[in-house]
Amino acid sequence: MRWKGILLMAVLILSVVAAGCISGDGSETSTSGPKEATLIVFHAGSLSVPFQQLEEEFAKYAEENLGYKITFQDEASGSVAAVRKVTDLGKKADIVAVADYTLIPQLMIPNYTDFYVIFATNEIVIAFTDKSKYADEINSDNWYEILSRDDVSFGFSDPNQDPCGYRSVMVMKLADYYYGKPIFETLVEKNTNIYFNGTHIVAPKEIQIKNDRVVIRPKETDLTALVESGSLDYYFIYKSVAEQHGLKYIELPNEINLKDFKMADYYGKVQIYIGSTEKVIRANPIVYGVTVPKDAPNRELAMEFLKYLLSEKGKEIFQKNYQDFIWLPVAFGNVPDEIKDMVTVEG
Repeated sequence: MRWKGILLMAVLILSVVAAGCISGDGSETSTSGPKEATLIVFHAGSLSVPFQQLEEEFAKYAEENLGYKITFQDEASGSVAAVRKVTDLGKKADIVAVADYTLIPQLMIPNYTDFYVIFATNEIVIAFTDKSKYADEINSDNWYEILSRDDVSFGFSDPNQDPCGYRSVMVMKLADYYYGKPIFETLVEKNTNIYFNGTHIVAPKEIQIKNDRVVIRPKETDLTALVESGSLDYYFIYKSVAEQHGLKYIELPNEINLKDFKMADYYGKVQIYIGSTEKVIRANPIVYGVTVPKDAPNRELAMEFLKYLLSEKGKEIFQKNYQDFIWLPVAFGNVPDEIKDMVTVEG
């Protein structure tokens, strides 16, 4: 019955071939099509708009040039929260991109990554709409007086979770020195339990709000809808986010807006203790950073995405979204060979 054995073998071969062409849900898959992969991205809320566009463009590039159909799993949050997902919660990510690059060397090196790249800058502004009280009155000289009025509400993000939050508080302390008035006490200490202890600002682990004039949310972009709807008058936000959402805003003097690299020493006289990390952060010009963690689930593709971010294409996308790009980007630590020719290496 040799022919029966041959027939059985043929049936088995056909079964295996069929199984390879039918997915678990019964849909047919092509063995010659692009492979599928997912990239997990933890990023600052202020990077949401440029990263969405960057991911769309990279997905096209990856399918055409790398043979991969990429799906992105994004988690936008405050940058402190983004880093702590990796360091405290043990979550895995392919890319971690933060609004304050110093969080990477402070909290992630050496256990979770061994390099990072600085790639973009920003500045703090005060954003509002025509619905905001005294919208036709506020300017770069009287903003603190407007925000101190009893019928005006304003907001900033949680310093424990988000760099824009602790930067906003720093801006109000720097304003003390620039204007020679007790602006920090009036706007921060009277409305929250954040205080100045004589040497630095203290942001307790649990932020408390003393009245309904101030609104604090986990990340700065959480406040955008409140301002757009008119339920919040003003908020401290990055200029790029204000521009992306078509909000009105006032620019602050370079001495307090954390934009000017020449003012770094001046900014540095303000420091803040962050209760959630038990770290003291010195005010610095705003610089964004990115890394690929050591245990990235899809490290090879993550490096391809990082290369795309650091390329002329990434620069173009950021500039279209009103955010200045550092050119060339600057890399620190054990810089991977894949990006060495795209960055300035600084140790």
